[in-house]
Amino acid sequence: MARCAQQLDVRIKRAYLPPSRRDGARILVDRIWPRGLRKSDAAIERWIRDVAPSTALRRWYGHDPARWEMFQNRYRAELEEKAAILAELRKIAGGRPLTLIYSARDEQHNQAVVLRDVLLR
Repeated sequence: MARCAQQLDVRIKRAYLPPSRRDGARILVDRIWPRGLRKSDAAIERWIRDVAPSTALRRWYGHDPARWEMFQNRYRAELEEKAAILAELRKIAGGRPLTLIYSARDEQHNQAVVLRDVLLR
């Protein structure tokens, strides 16, 4: 009988919230280290900068909710070119929760939301 692939448990969390054991693998998915956060407090397992939106896309978006739809489309297009990194993220999870750590203030309009959706599809 073929073994069924395990369902990914992908979560998102702001970098400034305290780490929890329930976070599983904590992966920072920002291109820039979160301002004011000490590495010793972050409990980051890996920092994968290259999965973050390009600098040009990040600057264009500027966390403007009016640009959210277009940002999602452009970021998804960038992620299509990063299949190896997406596979690496799935492998890192290894059956435990995968928590994508981000620093944006807006918890509903940020790259971690898009990345989670891409990983789960």
